Amino acid sequence: MRFLAETHSHTSISPHAYHSIQEMIDKAKDLGLELLSITNHGPHTPDGPHEWHFQNMKALPRKIGDLYLLHGVEANIIDMNGTIDVREEVLKRLDLVIASIHRPTLAPGTVEEHTNTYLKVIQNPYVDILGHCGSPDYSFDIDRVLIEVKKQDKIVEINNHTFSTRKASLENCLRIAKRCQEMGVKMVVSTDAHSIYELGKTHAAEQVIAAAGVDEELIMNTTAEKFLSYLCKRKGFDRARFEDEEPFGLPKLPLDIPDIF
Repeated sequence: MRFLAETHSHTSISPHAYHSIQEMIDKAKDLGLELLSITNHGPHTPDGPHEWHFQNMKALPRKIGDLYLLHGVEANIIDMNGTIDVREEVLKRLDLVIASIHRPTLAPGTVEEHTNTYLKVIQNPYVDILGHCGSPDYSFDIDRVLIEVKKQDKIVEINNHTFSTRKASLENCLRIAKRCQEMGVKMVVSTDAHSIYELGKTHAAEQVIAAAGVDEELIMNTTAEKFLSYLCKRKGFDRARFEDEEPFGLPKLPLDIPDIF
């Protein structure tokens, strides 16, 4: 199984990632990827970008040659009420919103608190993907959360990067993947790449979905078209949104110049 649509990547806008947007684009093209999502951390990450970074992503085209470039964010879940650290007026401009828990922005609580937090996050209409949710520090009632994920037509991420940074997540991730398969919950397999050297590397995540017996039909990022079709259907986007090779922030010509002479 190939994953030609990368749904989760980071750039050097945050110092703990190492390559620019252009370097990530060039590497994605070299790898034959069809789609690259730029999903930098939300502003509450200690080295996260200012919210203006996400607000001004309109300066980037959504298609560069044959590569689709999605404007996104990995928003931080910052409290047990499921609040994320990007305002609604910014979220509505973006193509893709991942919501994740990171220890620097939310201390662990109880299983019940984590469960209720995820339920509220999933109910946020702008959130598309529940990011790397396998950490045992933030254990939750898997079935209750996945029922809501399916009800809201959202996606669970199987994150390759997590198996190097959160090694204790393996058992939970396998359990989550199995229940997604059994319950018919949509998934993506992402690299969560923080450098060009991580793009295209999904070996550990592939082993997890293989061990869980996941059917390809439930993996939404095998092709760009499959993932874009999902976004357009769920969020009501016009498919033409992703075909413009000019930045959306530029005025279109001809301008309607008033006749003042």
